[in-house]
Formats: sequence, C-alpha cells, structure tokens
Amino acid sequence: MAEPIRLLLVDDHPVVRDGLRGMCESSPDFLVVGEAGDGVEAVSLAADLDPDVVLMDLRMPGGSGLDAIAALAATGSRSHVLVLTTYDTDRDIMAALDAGATGYLLKDAPREELFAAIRAAAAGESVLSPAVATRVVSRVRTAGSEALSGRETDVLALVAKGRSNREIARALFVSEATVKTHLGHVYGKLGVNDRASAVATAYDRGLLGG
Repeated sequence: MAEPIRLLLVDDHPVVRDGLRGMCESSPDFLVVGEAGDGVEAVSLAADLDPDVVLMDLRMPGGSGLDAIAALAATGSRSHVLVLTTYDTDRDIMAALDAGATGYLLKDAPREELFAAIRAAAAGESVLSPAVATRVVSRVRTAGSEALSGRETDVLALVAKGRSNREIARALFVSEATVKTHLGHVYGKLGVNDRASAVATAYDRGLLGG
C-alpha cells in the first residue's frame, strides 16, 4: 500500500483547519502532519515536517500565503503548494502561480475535487479549479491579443531597422523618454523583455509585415 500524502494545513481560522483535518483524515490517502495559522509559521513547519503538499490560504494576518509560497520556492522546498482560498481575483491567482504555487482551488470545491487536487499537486501536476482555469485562460488570451498602438508600431518598426532610441526619437520628433515608454508598453503587450525578442515576436505575429 502506498504511503499516505503528508499534508500541512495553513489557515488563520482554527475552525477551517479543523474541518480540513477531519475531511482529509477521513481518507487513508492523506496524513495531516501539521497546522499553521499564518505564512511565517507555515514556512517554519514546512522545513521541519517536510510535507508533500501544503494547503495554503492566501490572506492571513501575521504572514500572507503569497509571501510563504515565495519563501518556500526560494528555499528549494520540495513541498508542493495548493492554494485553498475564497479569493478568485486575477491578481490573487496570477500572483500565487507566479510565486510558485502548484495549484489554485476555491474553498467551495466539493470534497472529491479537493482530494483529486491534492493527489495531483503531490505528483507535481498543475491543478486549477474550473472557475480559476477560466479566468487564467481569459487573461492569457486578453494579454496575447492586446493590439499595439500606431505609435508603438512605428517605434518597433524603427527598432527592427536597428535604430537606437536617440535615432527613433529624432525620426518621430519625440523625446528619448517617450520612446522608452512606448517600448515598455510594447514589451508588456508582447510578453517579452528585450528589443530582439520584441522584433522577433512582432514578425511572428505579423505585426511588422513579412
């Protein structure tokens, strides 16, 4: 028989932790090895208890779940973090995933959905509740389809010709600071970090012609 998945429960509400403990311990697949009331305690206990999965709330006084996720990632913890929260805003979701969370689940998830998510997280698989997955996909599509303005396209076309910011500023009769601002917007819309990537991505998407 396989070893049970070791869980660390992190929530600032004791009644929520009690409910999660009771639910998880009703299955032989799970073993709750510890509980924490905030993110700081969670990081400390994770180091001591080495859980397979950390069920992490996000907003807690005394240490947020987001900070704890980032801290666990920074320390190289092998524990997988499954966010379990009531918050489903784009900002919360993307921040948690960017910080290193393996999955994101809402507290209204049915028992079997929670159990399946824990098993997936323990295996290192990304898992999102249906509502969260829809928001993530929608955000990615929106970011990917955001159009460049006419002036941003002008700037990028000159970058593609190898012009410097100073040369672009002269050509468009604007300041170098304005050119840098336009480039920053271009990078954000295209999801890149430098001039070469911006040009390559723009050509790939047909934004600069053939």
